[in-house]
Amino acid sequence: MITPIRAAAAAAILAAIVAATVTVATIGPAVAQAPGQLTPPAPRATPKQAPRKANPTAPKPQSERKDPTPAPTPTPGLVPFAAPAPSPGGRETDLAYGAFQRGYYLSAMALATERVNEKGDPKAMALLAEIYANGYGVDRDDKKAVDWYRLAVGRGDRESMFALAMFGFAGRGGFTNRDEAAKLLASAAKLGHVTAAFDLGLVYLEGQLLPQDLSRAAELFRNAAQAGSPEAQYALATLYKEGRGVTKDVREAARLLAAAAAADYTDAQVEYAIALFNGTGVAKDEPAAVKLLRRAAQKGSPIAQNRLANILAVGRGVPANAVEAIKWHLISKAGGATDLGLDDFTQKQKPDVRSAAEKAAKPWIESIKQQPRS
Repeated sequence: MITPIRAAAAAAILAAIVAATVTVATIGPAVAQAPGQLTPPAPRATPKQAPRKANPTAPKPQSERKDPTPAPTPTPGLVPFAAPAPSPGGRETDLAYGAFQRGYYLSAMALATERVNEKGDPKAMALLAEIYANGYGVDRDDKKAVDWYRLAVGRGDRESMFALAMFGFAGRGGFTNRDEAAKLLASAAKLGHVTAAFDLGLVYLEGQLLPQDLSRAAELFRNAAQAGSPEAQYALATLYKEGRGVTKDVREAARLLAAAAAADYTDAQVEYAIALFNGTGVAKDEPAAVKLLRRAAQKGSPIAQNRLANILAVGRGVPANAVEAIKWHLISKAGGATDLGLDDFTQKQKPDVRSAAEKAAKPWIESIKQQPRS
């Protein structure tokens, strides 16, 4: 997989943009609201996800082993993903990628270079760019990576268009033209690159590099969503829920959230669980909502932890459990969520209940404290 500059989770970027364009109900304690209602999360910056590693797990020959130099952290903004590995373009390219995937980077370079010299193969050019972009078996050289990507772009390779666009947004290899990067993104999207379509939708949603166009953003999100992108499904659901760029349709929003949640997209799991709990755009199903919230809570979502704590405190869709409610409340607080209603609920419980909850929450809280601040 080509992963030179995946800088942040799509949800973090989307949340930052949506925060400027969409008004959502603020976070509040479910126990203090109208009966049977949970509030959706307010727009927020979600924790960064770790980049997908391209390093193969198979052992590498000692002569070719070299730890890849980590890519620099780019300036915050529209740099969410790096391009996936291009599909091999012929037997020689297959051999080059096979060597690359097994960690034989110098052999991969030799085979790819031979393919370029003989056939001018853009997939082999993209592979050479990937090797230089990450320092696989060689010193990392962003300038050479840009040069190889440009050659592949000139031959119509959509993965290289996307990768080069990401370089432009990050300012790597001396490529700092964000306008050109946006055009490359559009070209890759036009050729069917799913992540490029999603990212271009973010560009239109943000309205800085290109004039803001929510309808165009929705169209691009739809294309990526239909191709199975959970990030795009979540983004399009957000627009449908608020009626931005599309006609408001809570049923369609719920359908898209369900699809993204099924793909294990955490923010979608939280939103869809809330829709299920409240019966918004989908048949009301409190037990199913609790299961989804628990799944998202166990993955570390403070909002899911907070909503789950509220439900456990009052016993909706699941038996009330004060110890579990306080446990998840304490964990969510450590993750940055505040809830005065649950603070009050906690103080009213017996000392042994609070003590049991604190003991259960302690490993989680210690783990949160050890995590680097984003």
